Amino acid sequence: MKFTLSWLYDHLDTEASVQQIADKLTAIGLEVEEVTNPAEALAPFVVAEVLTAERHPQADKLQVLSVDAGDGPLQVVCGAPNARAGMKGVFGPPGAYVPGSGFTLKVAAIRGVESNGMMCSVRELELGDEHDGIIELPADAPVGQSFAAFAGLDDPVFDIALTPNRPDCLGVRGIARDLAAAGLGSLREQPIRPVESRCANPVSIHVEDGSGCHAFAGRYIRRVTNGPSPEWLRKRLIAVGLRPISALVDITNFFSIDQARPLHVYDAAKLQGGITARRGRTGERFVALNDKEYEVVSDDCVIADDARVLGLGGVIGGEDTGVSEGTTEVLLECAWFDPETIGAAGRRHQIHTDARARFERGADPLVLEPMVEAATAMILELCGGEPSQITLASAADWADITVPRFVPLRPERVESLAGVHIPGDEQAAILERLGFTLETAGWVPPGWRPDIDGEADLVEEIARIHGFDRVPATPLERAPGVARPTATPSQRMERRVRRAAAARGLDEAVTWSFIAEEEAAPFGRDLQEPAWILANPISEDMKVMRPSLLPGLLAAARRNLDRGASSVRLFELGRRYLPGGEKPTVGILLAGEAIPRDWQSGKARPFSPYDAKAEVLALLDSVGAPVANLQVFADAGPTWHPGRSAKLGLGPKTIVASFGEMHPRVARRFDVPAGTQAAEIYLDAIPAQRTSGRARPAFTPPALQAITRDFAFVVPLELAADQLVRAIRGADRALITGARVFDRYQPEGGELSLAVEIVLQPTEKTLTEAEISAVSERIVGAATKLGARLRS
Repeated sequence: MKFTLSWLYDHLDTEASVQQIADKLTAIGLEVEEVTNPAEALAPFVVAEVLTAERHPQADKLQVLSVDAGDGPLQVVCGAPNARAGMKGVFGPPGAYVPGSGFTLKVAAIRGVESNGMMCSVRELELGDEHDGIIELPADAPVGQSFAAFAGLDDPVFDIALTPNRPDCLGVRGIARDLAAAGLGSLREQPIRPVESRCANPVSIHVEDGSGCHAFAGRYIRRVTNGPSPEWLRKRLIAVGLRPISALVDITNFFSIDQARPLHVYDAAKLQGGITARRGRTGERFVALNDKEYEVVSDDCVIADDARVLGLGGVIGGEDTGVSEGTTEVLLECAWFDPETIGAAGRRHQIHTDARARFERGADPLVLEPMVEAATAMILELCGGEPSQITLASAADWADITVPRFVPLRPERVESLAGVHIPGDEQAAILERLGFTLETAGWVPPGWRPDIDGEADLVEEIARIHGFDRVPATPLERAPGVARPTATPSQRMERRVRRAAAARGLDEAVTWSFIAEEEAAPFGRDLQEPAWILANPISEDMKVMRPSLLPGLLAAARRNLDRGASSVRLFELGRRYLPGGEKPTVGILLAGEAIPRDWQSGKARPFSPYDAKAEVLALLDSVGAPVANLQVFADAGPTWHPGRSAKLGLGPKTIVASFGEMHPRVARRFDVPAGTQAAEIYLDAIPAQRTSGRARPAFTPPALQAITRDFAFVVPLELAADQLVRAIRGADRALITGARVFDRYQPEGGELSLAVEIVLQPTEKTLTEAEISAVSERIVGAATKLGARLRS
């Protein structure tokens, strides 16, 4: 919410400084994000008079001006068609930064003629969109005076961040009311006087029950003259970021900012019959004021005449009945819409307007006719016209919405909930300054405070205005006894894996959970699954909840490599979002050099799939996963390089990790080097440990010497080494404590040979040769069942 200091002064009588106002706003919960002053950016620019204007000798469209900015004549080259001798304008000297053009002025030669600064247009000073010529000032403008001071631009702009429960502070009046209640001045009275009607309203207005519109106040005004708004109104709207359009439209925007009350004006001559607030119907479409066409649905609240839909109620109006310079009769609308209906419609059609922002938070339902009167008075002042009587149409439940709400308050609850003692009379005074009234049944919140629902809300209001900084700091009492651990098993697992990854030299990354659709697609994302596509994304690049952690890590790796990193080792602990729910996952990414070049090897060694596998096994071991029982399954999926990736699991249905080289197509998509390695560990698939004990088992080294034997097998080409190793281990689970492949040999055109090292660990007595031979026979037999034979 933006507003200017002068706008605030319309509602608040105060002598507080800008800093005091900003500090008080933040103190009462209206956090000030920024205070800017346009005069500071325009400080170098001054009022100047054009003494002479002659044609440029080398360019027909340029003139050479002699300009007096208060310190004598200066030569300036200018291309504006309206530049002429005797006029006064705005001069920017050398060294001034031109905000609308983004450059700093300096003495320069233009087509061979020296120019000492420039005469400025409206757009160049960011005061509007006009750029047909330079600014023309009145003849009595004092030469040499600061342009910002002359034009009244020394008006600080406040930008405050509002919580969703404060719709009243989306208007300057509400902000001033809070400041006055906090003792920073007094609220100015602004009585609204009814306007005398000249005729009956010829436009019939109806509100259907269940439409989402509960009341519609309308007034017909004829013989209006629409045109540009006066300078004071244009300046106010521009200062808060709104573009002036025409007097009628600018008046509605003024009340939206001034009173947090959206209004709308229809060109009454373009209406076909009466106005009806109803639900949308299948197939109905309309072109909105943003020049986009929308198809309404049955859940939308629409405003329609007898022939067509005119707009989405409370969200955006339609182009067909928009006012223009030729408009001579209008229908002024002030309605009250159901916040949930408006919010849902805005999200559904992805329309963001000031009206939606106010209606979906809850506008004041008690001021429909007063706001029509106030807006009518301004229309008559700026555009003339003859107003009709006000027509108020409402749904059957309108009386229920406007009935007073009573909220009881026990004075002692302020101290028990807020921790500060405030006398009862002071509590009452604070609530009264905020617009609450006391009745026998309790306090009645004003219409602009729909968020007040219970006693705790009143306590918050009292404590907020009294001052949160005046609440004494009181430490919480510590419960007796020893604190018990509260971390869940999954939290402990995540902490262990995070420490283990950092200890292995991986850098932790934190990436967005939202990614673009094209980034999600390579990772098997079903983009038709509605649960994880955002209906109202921040941008198209953050539209889909990530199905994998790898897109974010790939983007992070690319950024690091672009900045000169030669080796990127990243991990992230986060959530994947799949149709089955959120899945805790560890992502790993290795890119660049695994080992840098040195004098021994010469070349740097890139990462390989085995590096990714080593990281996965180490992290799985750190969380107690049964690493020894894991099986390797080929074909990790289309995201991965075929033949250079695999999955690890406790069976084909319990996959705990995927690892390997990224598919070249994915590497090109994310602009990372070919050969980039990655892995994902699926923490939710790791079986829980059977013991809940925290102590490690005692270290009991074997008393007897282990025996090592080597076996070389000729194996079928389709036999996986992991299958062979697992079969050998199963030959004698008591004695065989280790089995690993240490050599692979295949001559050109010959058979494949795998050499396996076996570790036998006796526990009770030293093994005899006969026992060793028996185990060896069982090992060879297990290999033979897989189609392998002992190499001769």
